[in-house]
Amino acid sequence: MTNEMLRAPAEVKYAEELDWLESVDDGPKPFSWRLSPRMVRLFVLGSERSDGLEREIPQKWFGERGFVERSIVTLASDRGLLLIGDPGTGKSWLAELLSAAICRNSTLGVQGTAGTTEDHIKYSWNVSMVIAKGQSRESMIPSPIMTAMEQGVIGRFEELTRSTSDVQDALISILSEKYMSIPELDTDNIVFARPGFSIIATANSRDRGVNDLSSALKRRFNFVRIPVVTSKASEAEIVRFRTEELLRRHRIELDLPPTLLDILLRSFADLRAAAASARSEDEKLESALSTAEQIGVLEDAILHSNFFGDRVLRAQTLAGALVGSLARRAPEDLAILNKYWHGVVEPRSQREGGEWTNFLEGGRQAISTLS
Repeated sequence: MTNEMLRAPAEVKYAEELDWLESVDDGPKPFSWRLSPRMVRLFVLGSERSDGLEREIPQKWFGERGFVERSIVTLASDRGLLLIGDPGTGKSWLAELLSAAICRNSTLGVQGTAGTTEDHIKYSWNVSMVIAKGQSRESMIPSPIMTAMEQGVIGRFEELTRSTSDVQDALISILSEKYMSIPELDTDNIVFARPGFSIIATANSRDRGVNDLSSALKRRFNFVRIPVVTSKASEAEIVRFRTEELLRRHRIELDLPPTLLDILLRSFADLRAAAASARSEDEKLESALSTAEQIGVLEDAILHSNFFGDRVLRAQTLAGALVGSLARRAPEDLAILNKYWHGVVEPRSQREGGEWTNFLEGGRQAISTLS
């Protein structure tokens, strides 16, 4: 079944694993949860020998255990969960994994944008049916949030702070009263949330000031702040994990040389340090330099090597992918990258040689092409 989907949701991708966890799970389960909180944590963070399981459960989200445990405890209460952090910190992936483990459905989601309306989180109408038969529950189109309420499962709201204040305010009554009124109907006009319903929302900390949450809505959420990954080992593990998924999805057989992964990690660390010490926005790359963007750079390089190269990932290709991905503004970003290549990569290639020399040449050529 997963072969028929461009990207299978977590509950489909890991269906066999979730089935097995359910079969051996004897822990207490809140509401109608499919797994106990302990097993939800195991599914997300992976198993250890001390867990005493007959099979190994691989780690799927890389971060502090405390963040996952606090998220699970929040969802076991009657409060919503708000995952907040910089772009690329894995908020959406964590939300998907939690939803998949708890209710085997991570697809009841709303994407917050400036164009999101109350209809997207409440309901709308099938116009042709309304004209033919009038307004009724049959002619109503429930939102993903309403569906989650009716089924007693988790609804997701991505990029909450990008939605306007009236949309955010519509969530207050849903989170506090746990029901939704349908004033257009005379009967059967209230949808009550079944036990197990909750909302996982995400928000980018860089969107502060776009549409700030009201204090009333903040009180309905437990905040879990997901920090930027600062550990080189953890970041390397995340990049490697995602890259292996990419290779399996595209059926590509290509080795990821540890030397090139180290070059990518060190380059992003250097560029982050330069951004942190910049005196103005013009001296910073437009890119957030997140772990997700590292994965994107590596994905571009791998696919280019597979389709247009000799199926060997080379430093020159990696450098070209990095420059191509991060040079979003001309001439500002190109000037920043050019300064980095001359001030950091060139001296490093002289000291360490090896793949750094090839990385230097590949970056120079890419910058020259774009300039």
